[in-house]
Amino acid sequence: MHSTKHPIATDDNVATVHLTSHHYGTAGSGKKVYIQAAIHADEVPAMLVAHLLRQHLERLDAEGRVKGEVILVPAANPLGLSQVLHGAPFGRYDLSTGTNFNRAYRHVAADLTTSLKGRLGMDAAANVALIREEAQRSVAAWEPKDGAATLKKTLLSMAIDADIVLDLHCDNEAVLHMYTGTPLVEAVMPLAALLESRVLLVATESGGEAFDEACSRLWWDLAGHFSGAAIPPACVAVTVELRGENDVNYEYAGKDAAAILQYLALNGVIDMPAPAIPEALCGTTPLDAVEPLHAPHAGVLVFHKKLGDRVEANEPIADIVNPVSGQVSTVSASHAGLLFASTAHRHLLRGMHVCKIAGEESFRTGYLLAS
Repeated sequence: MHSTKHPIATDDNVATVHLTSHHYGTAGSGKKVYIQAAIHADEVPAMLVAHLLRQHLERLDAEGRVKGEVILVPAANPLGLSQVLHGAPFGRYDLSTGTNFNRAYRHVAADLTTSLKGRLGMDAAANVALIREEAQRSVAAWEPKDGAATLKKTLLSMAIDADIVLDLHCDNEAVLHMYTGTPLVEAVMPLAALLESRVLLVATESGGEAFDEACSRLWWDLAGHFSGAAIPPACVAVTVELRGENDVNYEYAGKDAAAILQYLALNGVIDMPAPAIPEALCGTTPLDAVEPLHAPHAGVLVFHKKLGDRVEANEPIADIVNPVSGQVSTVSASHAGLLFASTAHRHLLRGMHVCKIAGEESFRTGYLLAS
């Protein structure tokens, strides 16, 4: 095991920032796994899971039981961790640019459609090796203009050639849920079962160039462009939403870390007994079947339903109560589904987020992620 400090912001006249990564196993000895926690720096449950993973991985590595390569970044956003507004952490957006720390990653597929022209054939393994080499080159050529972009380049450079990428997040308030690419469902479903995920959201492109898609979508984009070549979906990238921001305890974190290790064992990365895969608690939900609900006016948010509840179309989910005017408006979904995430705030202004419902039938288009 070794650790690396990566310079992110090192100007002489301002505070310096470094990112730390921990490395286990041996590069090239098997599958490469990349795990990062809390790119949205105020999403604390992910960092506790990473802390427990680190303890397990250090022991397993010392025992020679890491059969591939594992990179763990336990606090993926040192820039966001230093941002505090009026005593409250603020880690979702870069205050200097307003950009979401989990958006605007370099999508290398466009670059690779040029650099790989005439170089791919029907040998899938050779194609995967070549694509990873060119993807690394493309990321290395990225010229970041600020600290946030430097951070994104540093993270992506460690993950772009990985077999498995786990991006650990949490929602404001939520049951455990996950996001992945539609071509990856079969590979991801065992992880969903082990983590007892209640929702698995899938799309081929969600919009905004989030980190997981920067690692995975290039494979099916290239397969579509080079239709005569054998190009498998060689990076299983998943965003794992570890419940809500306040769900920080050793019980949850211990269960989640154990499930992740079991998934790595299932993939031959860790020498552990293969786990029995439980029955999954969910199927797949198209990301374009998720209905976000918003406050119709300012007021106090009062829920009728609990996280994890099934709701029917037009069934009352919450009220918005304006204590000044006396106006009370009921918020309901236009499609049936599972209430899987909500705001933690209980006084909202008009247009603010209330909750999200995982439906069954696709009905949305365009940009599918929250900003």
